[in-house]
Amino acid sequence: MTQINPIEACLFDLDGVLVDTAKYHFIAWKRLADELGFVFTEQDNERLKGVSRMASLDILLEIGGLTFDEETKLTLAEKKNTWYVDYISKMDESEILPGVLAFLTDLRKNGIRIALGSASKNAMIILNNTHLVPYFDAIIDGTHTSSAKPDPEVFLLGAKAVQSKPEACVVFEDAEAGIEAATRGGMRSVGVGSPTTLGQATAIVPSLEEMTYERLLQLIS
Repeated sequence: MTQINPIEACLFDLDGVLVDTAKYHFIAWKRLADELGFVFTEQDNERLKGVSRMASLDILLEIGGLTFDEETKLTLAEKKNTWYVDYISKMDESEILPGVLAFLTDLRKNGIRIALGSASKNAMIILNNTHLVPYFDAIIDGTHTSSAKPDPEVFLLGAKAVQSKPEACVVFEDAEAGIEAATRGGMRSVGVGSPTTLGQATAIVPSLEEMTYERLLQLIS
């Protein structure tokens, strides 16, 4: 008897899972903190992973002990984003993380549908510069969503776009908020990174470097 495939689709976060853009977010946020006169560390930056731009700014200002009106905050967020876009506009395929292309190719070969589920409004710049667009059946980014992770909206839209039920999807995430979003959306998840922050994931791997379709089946069975 043929076994029914337990996975129909894989949904991927972008920053820190497929490409190394986390460093550019950190550089841009640190530059803003420097300008505002306080220290922002890489440890502080961990709190911003998977969080929307305005929510990230609120965390940054909380760290600096600063309060601004909404108009000023919008100006600061736009300034950070302008710097960030300038950094990522120079990206190329070399910044795709190890194992990503081989894994995406293997998933496709095994009939798994692939979607992007990213909070980033700049996802298309990154995907175009790294030539990752053809690997996806659907791309849901910050321009398609109204609620940020841990709200499951981005992943539920991704599942719908590839015509899969949430329970047939596996989410790949490097942020605690992303893992929570997957869980709230009724999906299984693979945390990419440290068990310390991603303990709620169905399974955890250090990177996608050794991931294959068969390994995925073992991890979530």
